[in-house]
Amino acid sequence: MPEAVHLRTALPAERELLQALQTRASLKNPGDRDALLQHPDAIDVPLEQIEAGHVFVAESAGTIVGFAAVIPRTDGNAELDALFVEPGCWRRGIGRQLVGHAVEVARARGAEALHVIGNPHAEAFYRSSGFETTGTFKTRFGGGLLMRRLLPPG
Repeated sequence: MPEAVHLRTALPAERELLQALQTRASLKNPGDRDALLQHPDAIDVPLEQIEAGHVFVAESAGTIVGFAAVIPRTDGNAELDALFVEPGCWRRGIGRQLVGHAVEVARARGAEALHVIGNPHAEAFYRSSGFETTGTFKTRFGGGLLMRRLLPPG
């Protein structure tokens, strides 16, 4: 039976751990590997986001196994700015738990929608998590999907 996963707010002292996790997860995806190796500066968990309480970690047996960042947008909605799970923990529902938590955080902050710029390889995951594609977006590494999940009042 898998260990229970606990979600909590990230601590500033965990920034380097989160960036290392983001690196491992990103390098595991063949579609991102070359761009990341050429631009390691793309891995960044802004300290300001952590200090503002916008970053949440998934912890299992005392180890961080994933994290997400939910930041406010100027339109009053929220942006899922990061979602990464330790590669050895993929397909255990941790990403889905983090999305669920992000939805609750966004709703509690008064957002009517949660937005994300998704990697095309993650489209099926985001769709199964309640997001719809609303357009495309050119990132510095190629095309991304603009996606949104409406948040009816809870």
